[in-house]
Amino acid sequence: MTAVTGVSEPHGMTWTAICAAEEVVRGGGVAALLPGGRQVAVFRTVDDELFALSNIDPFSRAAVLSRGILGDSEGVPFVASPMLKQRFDLRTGSCLDDDSVAVATYPVRLRGGIVHVGSP
Repeated sequence: MTAVTGVSEPHGMTWTAICAAEEVVRGGGVAALLPGGRQVAVFRTVDDELFALSNIDPFSRAAVLSRGILGDSEGVPFVASPMLKQRFDLRTGSCLDDDSVAVATYPVRLRGGIVHVGSP
């Protein structure tokens, strides 16, 4: 499994253990809470890459992105919200259907078989 961070591991980052790697099934996601109560969605693509985004769908304001459908659009891995079906780039958080909208992204690392998500 390849851990994808999207950014280098900055100093001062707080890493939160989310779950064992095998608990994030290929083509699926899991939801978790970070310190401060922020909700995060962790995804594992069919290519075995890990990504983390905010779990909050900015269109419906529901905490549902972890239950979205993963896909690929011209080489861009995305999650489609289960609510209104907007697609979010797993690498950048940008909405593929509305350039003015994005969700927060978080660095991910895999250590000792455990998925960790970083937050400032």
